[in-house]
Amino acid sequence: AEAEFQISCEGLIILSFGQCYKLCCVIAYFDTGPFKYIYFTILTLLYILINCANVLLIVIICMNRGLHEPMYLFLCSLFVNELYGSTGLFPFLLLQILSDIHTVPVPFCFLQIYCVHSYVSVQFLNLAIMSYDRYLAICYPLQYNTRMTSKKVAMFIVVTWLFPFLAVVVLVSLSFSLQLCGNIIDKVFCMNYSIVKLACSDTSVNNIYGLIYTVIIIIIPLILILYTYMKILKVCFSGSKQTRQKAVSTCTPHLVSLINVSFGVCFEVLQSRFNMNSVPNMLRIFLSLYFLTSPPLFNPVLYGLKMSKIRKIYVRYVL
Repeated sequence: AEAEFQISCEGLIILSFGQCYKLCCVIAYFDTGPFKYIYFTILTLLYILINCANVLLIVIICMNRGLHEPMYLFLCSLFVNELYGSTGLFPFLLLQILSDIHTVPVPFCFLQIYCVHSYVSVQFLNLAIMSYDRYLAICYPLQYNTRMTSKKVAMFIVVTWLFPFLAVVVLVSLSFSLQLCGNIIDKVFCMNYSIVKLACSDTSVNNIYGLIYTVIIIIIPLILILYTYMKILKVCFSGSKQTRQKAVSTCTPHLVSLINVSFGVCFEVLQSRFNMNSVPNMLRIFLSLYFLTSPPLFNPVLYGLKMSKIRKIYVRYVL
């Protein structure tokens, strides 16, 4: 029979059974006293704002046939992913802020890992497809409609979502099968590498798959984006003023979005691999949450203001 025992986590008593912990303890939170209700209100309003901004642009794109073009359909996919990613974080985060005991059941922890990792994967693949779309539109304008057909757009969107969802299933399954020797996660939400670091069994397969996953999901899309922008810049320098204006108007939001999410993911990777105790705790928490809060908020605002077609329709609806 499996033995029942207790462990202490920052003064909290957590029940566990056998070798598989029933609860994970997330300890990056700190006592904010009565201010926790202020933080809860601010984050709730932020979550509502993110949902409203993204849903509004999704509705605008879906309801207007003039926006049923590849660029706007890829944007719609991006906004849906922003809703998905923020939903994978905020309900959990809000619950933890109000709670005095920062624990989470293991299944919910792995569910959040799945949501966060698949969100990041879809984000990078979506941005890569968008850069390829801009590359065709600017470098091959006369062949654009034949190269970017409706079937290809549908295929790109399906692959952008289906491949990460399947890849992350394998990632989470490998971590779920590990034998854990602890349950304390020094973060405000669950991440895959935080679970791997708790393992007392061999993690070679996890590390190899994690490396392959990172190369396919992040490195290759970044290389594709770099290649397409080098081609776009080459055409801009040798093309007309109108070509340069078109490139700037359509590529600037994409570049800002890419830099934004890359910064957040880069810090999260560095924080997971290296000791960040010298960084103030509040700053670490803020930067850790950056890639899950900043893109979902700023992407719809950025694209809504910068893309003239969307902006005109939005103004018409509001006024």
